[in-house]
Amino acid sequence: MKFAAFALVSALTLTAASQAQEIQQRKYNQQARIANGVRSGELTHHEAARAERQEHAINREERNMRAVNGGHLTAGDRAVLNHQQNVESRRIYNQKHDAQVR
Repeated sequence: MKFAAFALVSALTLTAASQAQEIQQRKYNQQARIANGVRSGELTHHEAARAERQEHAINREERNMRAVNGGHLTAGDRAVLNHQQNVESRRIYNQKHDAQVR
């Protein structure tokens, strides 16, 4: 019985840690995509600045969510952040692939 409880707690801890890493990895990937878009000319400086502002807003919201929950994100918080990152990812993709002349 003790082993089952320990295994459950360990699994939940590892899951929470991996989900936190996923959020951090997505932040890193988005920043890299923005930088690469500017470097390659696929994003204008104006488009990149807008994407950076949006990323900053998502990061600020994550900090606020963590502050409310004692440094942790709830499943609902993670879902909201994931959705926001998906929307921003689509915007970056669309901006990089539009027909604007740089």
